[in-house]
Amino acid sequence: MNLNQTSLPSTSYTLPAVRTNRVIRNTYALLSMTLLFAAATAGGAVMLNLPHPGLIITLIGYFGLLFLTNKLRDSGWGILSVFALTGFMGYTLGPILSVYLNMANGGLIVMQAFAATAAIFLGLSAYALTSRKDFSFMGGFLMAGMIVVFLASLGAIFFQIPALSLAVSGAVVLLMAGMILYETSNIIHGGETNYVMATVSLFVSLFNLFTALLQLLGVLNSDE
Repeated sequence: MNLNQTSLPSTSYTLPAVRTNRVIRNTYALLSMTLLFAAATAGGAVMLNLPHPGLIITLIGYFGLLFLTNKLRDSGWGILSVFALTGFMGYTLGPILSVYLNMANGGLIVMQAFAATAAIFLGLSAYALTSRKDFSFMGGFLMAGMIVVFLASLGAIFFQIPALSLAVSGAVVLLMAGMILYETSNIIHGGETNYVMATVSLFVSLFNLFTALLQLLGVLNSDE
């Protein structure tokens, strides 16, 4: 009788843990593949010297593919949509990389941004996974911060204000670090059970973190 009573809690805790571990495993596997695919499309754009599609096409392509991915999240087509989205983002990154690679020490700047992005992501993800802390309380703050940063970035683009652009990049680095903690915690605690959308969330955070670090390092390099 005692054995039966103790086995019930074990089952109730084991099943959610198995589901969570499956989501984590699938998320990081898909994230790795999409990062490689985006890197390939970015590299192709650099080699072919493709022009940047522009702000309007970038926004339409990004939000359109994001909407499509969300609609197809529960089907096999959702995975193809994720690759379409991340590939498109990789293509938009290519012309940006070309600009930095043409700068003095441009290759070093790109490598430093890549290394810093990887270190931040691995460190924060490891902390969230090992500590199992719940960072859901950061959701409202991060959402408000993203709205403010998005509007400020548009202002920096249209009004050509370098100082504002630099401030936005610094804010993006902090917000994306918070997003990585929040999103990883969300997966661990069952807030996100769809690995397709979990992958998209982490990919977008890494993309924004990398581009923000590129701009910051580019400015620091020009001041030397």
